[in-house]
Amino acid sequence: MRSMALFNNAAKEGSMQQANTNTPTVDVEELFARMAQWPQVEAIALGGSRASGNNDARSDYDVYVYVNEPIPDEQRHELLEQYCSVLEIGNHYWEMEDNCTLNDGIDIDILYRDIDGFMDGVAQVVEHANPSNGYTTCMWHNVITSRTVFDRNGRLEQAKQRFDVAYPENLRRAVVERNMNLLSGTLPAYDHQIAKAASRGDTVNVINRVAAFLDSYFDALFALNRVTHPGEKRMRTLALRDCAALPEQFEENLDALVPAMHADADTLNAMVASMVTNMQRLVAQQMPEDAS
Repeated sequence: MRSMALFNNAAKEGSMQQANTNTPTVDVEELFARMAQWPQVEAIALGGSRASGNNDARSDYDVYVYVNEPIPDEQRHELLEQYCSVLEIGNHYWEMEDNCTLNDGIDIDILYRDIDGFMDGVAQVVEHANPSNGYTTCMWHNVITSRTVFDRNGRLEQAKQRFDVAYPENLRRAVVERNMNLLSGTLPAYDHQIAKAASRGDTVNVINRVAAFLDSYFDALFALNRVTHPGEKRMRTLALRDCAALPEQFEENLDALVPAMHADADTLNAMVASMVTNMQRLVAQQMPEDAS
């Protein structure tokens, strides 16, 4: 399916200027109600700060539309152009998305998900303990924390109830084992990759490998604490809030890691080694039966 970006006559620059003036508030509830009239739509949910209640008046909208079959681009554009000053319809960079700016200047990201396929993917994690290289339980977290706006046949609520379970121990172990092995102790482990990149002075590769290192670091940390992964934003803050068990020097090492990336290779390698060692100690404390 081709990706199609459609824009109306208003330029992005104009829309940003408009956002700083007295523009009318967009009735997003009306927009959701009209989207709910599409027969392809099974459910609509809000995520992010709008779901948690931590939003302010200018917070973006993260909208998840669960469908039983695709909705044509033209059909979505026809509705969204009535509410949005900027439209990008049919982006496929991550999920199937419409990325727009409402007429009042607030951004809205609308993600379209095949309800059967998406929930099957969540089940593969929650019920079959399939780990990933970072972010293992993000979609599970998304389902159980999103706020339902519309649920035609109750399928979203059924999914919420199905996946509203304690963190499975076999999943916890699988996530920790996989991601700890990626931190260190295997040939493809990130500490080796970071050391090689640093020895070559390859700054771009260092940044890339450190980012992957942190993905696995936080995936293991959240799993160890039986906390579903909240996604890529504010991981440090949420770990401090939600994780009872943290590695020694957790904040100090995170603060020092970025400067170490721009120092000499020995400094960076020592910082990575410290983070790995402290995580290994934490795992041994929290999962002593698995400690070697």
